Amino acid sequence: EIGCYLHGTGGNKPRRVRFKTPSFMHISALGKLCQGHMIADVVAIIGSVDIVLGDSDR
Repeated sequence: EIGCYLHGTGGNKPRRVRFKTPSFMHISALGKLCQGHMIADVVAIIGSVDIVLGDSDR
């Protein structure tokens, strides 16, 4: 599962290519997911999101 964004100008080469992994999107949502919860609950929230740090390290 990888999100792919291609932007072209009509030529045979893309102007911009971007790949986003699910783990990268999950990490960006952790702030809202953990808001208002106790620190003990944050461990369970992070575990339920199933983040793979290898594909989110850019």
